Amino acid sequence: MNLSPSLSPPRYVSLLGYGGLLPFIGLVLLILTSLEYRTFWAVALVNYGAVILSFIGVLHWGFAMSVQNMSDELRRDRLIWSVMPALVAWLSTLLPVPVGCLLLIIGFVVHFWQDRQLVRVVSLQAWYLPMRLRLTAVACVCLLTGAVAVVIHS
Repeated sequence: MNLSPSLSPPRYVSLLGYGGLLPFIGLVLLILTSLEYRTFWAVALVNYGAVILSFIGVLHWGFAMSVQNMSDELRRDRLIWSVMPALVAWLSTLLPVPVGCLLLIIGFVVHFWQDRQLVRVVSLQAWYLPMRLRLTAVACVCLLTGAVAVVIHS
């Protein structure tokens, strides 16, 4: 169910969404090329991933507050789910970098699965899910690359 037949988000949404990937990409490049500061950049990658996972969790809070014709049970479930990514994100910052990266990947994938479940029962923009898939995929590839680089070089 979608409100808009367009698979292309508004330009500003694309700029904000895809622009949010630049730190992921930049930090991974720094991890791969900066021997002296690899640990610093790796911690920065986990911290940025945690911020972004927390941010996307809030999307479901917003949906619960604004989507019309949502059942009380679904609204409650969205509110409960919306705080889970922040808890996972916080935990990821307390773990060794490779484990933190893997926990964030799990968080991003599970959150995308939650997005898919939500789109099946409420009307959202047609571009939302495809864009979330692309953003999730790039973030996860960057986190996995960072984790592997840290393991290989430690």
